[in-house]
Amino acid sequence: MKFNRRHFLGGATLVSAGLLSPRAFAAVSSAERPALLPRAMAALNRQHSSILHRDLIGIVDFAQPSREQRLQIVDVANGRVAASFLVAHGKGSDPANSGWATRFSNRPGSNASCEGSFLTGDVYYGKHGRSRRLEGLDPDNSLALERGIVIHGAAYVDEALARSQGRIGRSLGCFAVRQDAVGYLLDRLGPGRLLFVSK
Repeated sequence: MKFNRRHFLGGATLVSAGLLSPRAFAAVSSAERPALLPRAMAALNRQHSSILHRDLIGIVDFAQPSREQRLQIVDVANGRVAASFLVAHGKGSDPANSGWATRFSNRPGSNASCEGSFLTGDVYYGKHGRSRRLEGLDPDNSLALERGIVIHGAAYVDEALARSQGRIGRSLGCFAVRQDAVGYLLDRLGPGRLLFVSK
């Protein structure tokens, strides 16, 4: 698998045009913007040489419990949320199965989620069906490819489960979403885009 890590002038154009500036979001109320958006935009600028497409970004806010739709696709031009999804965190991040991610790890075998900036890669078909590979761009997630941290669908990510138990199931560190939503998510958050994850 190869990732395009070249610097594209289009990214520089967006910065110079002010599209990656907080001023671009002035018309969007703070209630409509993800709490992590400023940090995600800073990461997008910092990772400019790795991110090919800068129109949409994904944000995962692990400060929220798993019963909430804490994975959001954001339109970079206006800061608006285009779509939201339930997303699982790793068992190693929530050993008590409380629904809250409390620890993170980049270590293989930890079964934990990791934070940082990810570059979305190619789609493949594995044991969870259609999935998308992720490359970690930061020290905290640099082993994502080696660990097989991907976006995939899973039956344990379910709205009814979130309502009845106050939490969804846990992954082995992957970003698992509802099976009936994974195709849409993979299409919108295509290759060469940023997935920013933090708490």
